[in-house]
Amino acid sequence: MMQFMLLFSRQGKLRLQKWYVAYQDKMKKKVARELTTAILTRKPKMCSFLEWKDLKIVYKRYASLYFCCAVEEDDNELLTLEIIHRYVELLDKYFGSVCELDIIFNFEKAYFILDELLVGGEIQETSKKSVLKAIAAEDMLQEDGRPGSGTI
Repeated sequence: MMQFMLLFSRQGKLRLQKWYVAYQDKMKKKVARELTTAILTRKPKMCSFLEWKDLKIVYKRYASLYFCCAVEEDDNELLTLEIIHRYVELLDKYFGSVCELDIIFNFEKAYFILDELLVGGEIQETSKKSVLKAIAAEDMLQEDGRPGSGTI
């Protein structure tokens, strides 16, 4: 099971965080700081897996963002990499070549996409079409609920 997912920039700025296991806020900040530092200091050709405390950290860099997941010791690292890649593909499809600014200014959409993909740290939906369909339906609901759209 995935414990948490962090997205951070090359400068170490945390852009998105999703915790599937309860941590105190102080601990969350400490974990994010430690992992950000550990990953940013690694060389680009190094392995994308590392052992950290009693967890396995799986990360991948896409453009200026690092996608980092913590999974339990007995979880499959390659499956976690695939989940990261699937999430990036979904972001890419939704935003059309996603960039860091898309995540910053549309973080609620990034969270919604992640929530459609993962629930409670486990993969919920593997079909990109189904996830994108759910997001499109949510967008339609938001548009219909806006003031001035003719709906109350």
